[in-house]
Amino acid sequence: MQIKTDFLVIGSGIAGLSFALKASTKGKVILITKSNEEESNTKYAQGGIAAVWHDTDSIEKHVADTLNAGGGLCDEKIVRMVITEGKQRVQELIELGTRFDKKENGDYDLAKEGGHSENRILHYKDVTGFEIERALLSQVRNNKNITIYNHHYSIDIITQHHLGAVVTSQTQGITCFGAYVLNTGNGVIDTVLAKTTIMATGGAGHVYATTTNPAIATGDGIAMVYRAKGHVKDMEFVQFHPTSLYNPGEHPSFLITEAIRGFGGVLKTLDGREFMQKYDSRGSLAPRDIVARAIDNEMKTRGEDYVLLDCRHLDRKGFIEHFPNIYDKCMNLGIDPFIKMIPVIPAQHYLCGGIIVNEHAQTTITNLYAIGECACTGLHGANRLASNSLLEAVVFAHRAFETSSSALEQIKIKDAIPDWNAEGTEQTEEMILITQSQKEVQQIMSNYVGIVRSELRLKRAFDRLEILFNENEKLYEEKVITRKLCELRNLICIGYLIIKHSMRRKESVGLHYMVNYKKKT
Repeated sequence: MQIKTDFLVIGSGIAGLSFALKASTKGKVILITKSNEEESNTKYAQGGIAAVWHDTDSIEKHVADTLNAGGGLCDEKIVRMVITEGKQRVQELIELGTRFDKKENGDYDLAKEGGHSENRILHYKDVTGFEIERALLSQVRNNKNITIYNHHYSIDIITQHHLGAVVTSQTQGITCFGAYVLNTGNGVIDTVLAKTTIMATGGAGHVYATTTNPAIATGDGIAMVYRAKGHVKDMEFVQFHPTSLYNPGEHPSFLITEAIRGFGGVLKTLDGREFMQKYDSRGSLAPRDIVARAIDNEMKTRGEDYVLLDCRHLDRKGFIEHFPNIYDKCMNLGIDPFIKMIPVIPAQHYLCGGIIVNEHAQTTITNLYAIGECACTGLHGANRLASNSLLEAVVFAHRAFETSSSALEQIKIKDAIPDWNAEGTEQTEEMILITQSQKEVQQIMSNYVGIVRSELRLKRAFDRLEILFNENEKLYEEKVITRKLCELRNLICIGYLIIKHSMRRKESVGLHYMVNYKKKT
């Protein structure tokens, strides 16, 4: 079946929902989500959203902190743009019903996280993302111009390639006409045609064995755009959150927010000794890449499976008020944070690279925009500063809306797009071929392309992944399309891109750390 709309939004996190609400004032919006509309990376964001909110803070301070964390690879123009426009976008979230914690005097309770020189993190307890999404979804669900397609999976975006044209990464004027979308409930693949398509599919955490991302984070948007010959960038910069809860067998990993270290929590080895001062003068409040590598090194040199986060000295009442979700989780596992230290381990958390976009969120493919974690805007550079990502999402969602809506009247929906052709395919009878391959991808990436890398490890990962790629492409050609089959295909693509970009960047910078690289003096 062919479905037509003005705006097609793929993804239902903070970026997709923010855009959809604004675009609904200009036309019809279809919002595609492969799970329920509330399931996204946004939902699990604990810490908060960074913004210059108080007189003691300044745009220049926030810019300096962001540039410092980014390892010299941030686009300063974009950094200034996001931080300057950020407060207005956060104010819009508040006007839409988002609640942020306040002090008794009515001022916002601004938190401090690693890499920030000031308290500037607006938060709602330790479930900020959940609260932002709640407010946005309440507006979206009541909007007559927005149609939500739950349990629909976007397979590929539609370009001239599907009309028989030869398209390469050097082709000029590649244009997006919409997407082929699988209804995972009945297996039907619809052709959704749109004047403007917005990629807001989030991250790719499940390319690794250990991640804080929900199961839906399989890099679909980046992989779709790359297959369509759109340009991607900085895929080597994978951020590992230093402190996920060490609880073997739990997937995804439960996040222990960095804000706890901002509240006074201290990292220690199993024998109770502080260690972060050996690595950085900022101690436990150093930026995430430094903390993650420090923990990784302590675990490997000591032969231990985790480190400890000491919160025993903190104010119990204040801790429970600020971090009720984390407190309940620990207590349910028999860990009273004021009696026992919390066991933590690094886990994949955020992808700084992604689909290349300009300051208006436009990709290298005409009528295709990318916002949120799947986009590479230039804000993060080689390392994302904590709590900058939610800010980036709302700023670029607004800019994508302004640009796309102004061009809407000039765009015509493309006719004569062929429907999906499944002729000659058959049902997959052995799911083990897919599930086992996904585990192999995750083990390859975790063991060889993790926090610390080497040329030898990258080469081995590339060779192993190539075998899985060839096997899965054969399955893809012969079998009926399923979500699991497509997710595996996308994860292999993401793994390939991370490895390929890591091989190109031989020096250590930011999140990309080569163990055998000797920096020139």
